[in-house]
Amino acid sequence: MKQYKVGIIGATGMVGQRFATLLENHPWFHVTALAASARSAGKTYEEAVAGRWLLSSPMPESMKKMIVFDAEKDVDKVTALVDFVFCAVNMKKEDTKVLEELYAKHECPVMSNNSANRHTPDVPMIIPEINADHAQVIDAQRKRLGTKRGFISVKSNCSLQSYVPAIHPLMDLNVTKVLACTYQAISGAGKTFKTFPEIIDNVIPYIGGEEEKSEQEPMKIWGHVENGKIVEATSPSVTSQCLRVPVSDGHMAAVFASFEKKASLEEIIERWESYKGAPQELNLPSAPKQFLHYFREPDRPQPRLERNLENGMAVSIGRLRPDTQYTIKFVCFSHNTLRGAAGGAVLMAELLAAKGYLD
Repeated sequence: MKQYKVGIIGATGMVGQRFATLLENHPWFHVTALAASARSAGKTYEEAVAGRWLLSSPMPESMKKMIVFDAEKDVDKVTALVDFVFCAVNMKKEDTKVLEELYAKHECPVMSNNSANRHTPDVPMIIPEINADHAQVIDAQRKRLGTKRGFISVKSNCSLQSYVPAIHPLMDLNVTKVLACTYQAISGAGKTFKTFPEIIDNVIPYIGGEEEKSEQEPMKIWGHVENGKIVEATSPSVTSQCLRVPVSDGHMAAVFASFEKKASLEEIIERWESYKGAPQELNLPSAPKQFLHYFREPDRPQPRLERNLENGMAVSIGRLRPDTQYTIKFVCFSHNTLRGAAGGAVLMAELLAAKGYLD
């Protein structure tokens, strides 16, 4: 596989830090540029993040002395140094959209962790094991942007990446409705217990915008490409409730689903355990060998035990049983800053590299 030079836009935030650690020894991608806000520009990465390194794994030695660019003012400089960028910025949605299109129009593909372009009809929102075929819409997006190489591809919200992968192998049973209550880790807010003491011994039953994303984004993932746009699915209907809980990393979901065709519990488990997608077929570097893991113990999955399963890229499922109002109910879990954020974006980039979109 070709070696790619990569930039991280928003390198000082928690997800940006995750990108840095994931890319440190990546076999295909080599970090050659870091960018952040104006207040970090001109500093070394080590200076820019001093006292704000939020991960247990250390800052990569190879990046400590790299000079951080201004993500907005230094677009020319960054794009001259890289083949594509990962983007995880803390900006207003409209400003993020402008920034991402600016990089794309500089013929620099953007792997976005931001929500700004998730509902742009010709921007693919890819969970690589589920809708790899949506990449084909990139050709239409390039025509709209007037680019040859540049485009934007986004990953979905972190919360739904715990339960949408579990629902997906059941879709041919005619799933009609899904209820998902998510219990979301504090790292989803870019926090640690040190910076978020009010969460200790507490649950906060509101995360701004999260329930709308959890209900709407699956429709695009389950949609189809038609005439250069992604047409969103109209079913199943999804409703959710999202709570912030005192867990460092990992989002859990309690899921209820109804479907029209019959399937035994064992058949459902077999569907989960045998499911493979494009990353497994292509043997991509960040892909879990087994995407979905089912635990038969009554008290699993648990964040402390399952968050790092397959380097944090697998989805864990448990407690499958019949329900009195829905067909089935179960719980599922995924690492929100790995599978749900930076790791999912790296896997998306690997998929697009393998398909030739980054050449």
